[in-house]
Amino acid sequence: MKRFIIFLLGLILLLNMAGCAKKEENKVEEGNLKTYSELNDGTYSCEEHIYKYRFEISGRMPNAAKNSTFVYLSNLPEISFEQAWKASGLSSSLDDYFSEEDAILVDRR
Repeated sequence: MKRFIIFLLGLILLLNMAGCAKKEENKVEEGNLKTYSELNDGTYSCEEHIYKYRFEISGRMPNAAKNSTFVYLSNLPEISFEQAWKASGLSSSLDDYFSEEDAILVDRR
């Protein structure tokens, strides 16, 4: 009987340790411009920067035949469609671009 109880306690301890060994993986996303990860705490990582938000911003650019979608990782609480398309590389003014600390374009469709 003693051996059975010791065996049972050892088995419970072993199973408990195996349950604690689970490791959560970051979810890797392949944008068509950059690869990024969704971290366990809900933030996003791209290159060496961490971002609070992920935005899919859709709309129609002036004189365009169809809608476009831009996916940004951002530390800014919001990005308008106009800001998104200008900062995607289509503006001739450097004032329209985001710093890498503020936002980064990871996908364009």
